Amino acid sequence: MHCPRQIYRIIYYFYLREHNFMTILRFRIFWEDDDQTYRDIEISGSQTFLDFHKAIVQAYEFDGKHPASFYESDDKWKYGRELNSEVLVNKKDAPALSMLKTPISALISIPDQKFMYVYDPVKKWIFHVELISVLKEEVSRRVYPFLLRKEGIAPAQYGIKGVNPDKIMEIEEKYDLGADEMAEGFGNEGEDGEESTGGESEETMSEDTGGGFDE
Repeated sequence: MHCPRQIYRIIYYFYLREHNFMTILRFRIFWEDDDQTYRDIEISGSQTFLDFHKAIVQAYEFDGKHPASFYESDDKWKYGRELNSEVLVNKKDAPALSMLKTPISALISIPDQKFMYVYDPVKKWIFHVELISVLKEEVSRRVYPFLLRKEGIAPAQYGIKGVNPDKIMEIEEKYDLGADEMAEGFGNEGEDGEESTGGESEETMSEDTGGGFDE
């Protein structure tokens, strides 16, 4: 049974769709391993899934050197029809659609539309993508796709977050550390025997402090 708020949202969604007002779509992209780590991205419904893919890659500070796929999904986060970054054209009965040739609005059929997003099929960085709002108009002088909000520290694509892989190799060679020692890391006690309580957090980006993406 839908509550009045949900019913209103559904009615408003179909009104916008009927009158071609689905100008800006706001999505929340959760990291599957930690749902407290997410990015909110606004994107035009006329932009493609390839544009969306590039925006997610930049928002999570990945290098963009690997292929990726979106999958249509549902409330149970099942994998449905695929859109792939390496498919260049849409063909009938093809196993995957082209991100490049498919506008986002073409696959929005419900007000809380969901997708699975998988970056790098070898490492399999998996994200849950959910439509959380439909905006009638663009914000003046805002370039889309637009990173509206970010919560949590992005996962490190290679090794330790913020550490150059070459530097890690240098440390391994200098101190004769193997993979096991590097994986174990350092102890949690300081020089005086006190436990370290330091931490790192990432600030939330509001509408005024968010940013567009590089092309």
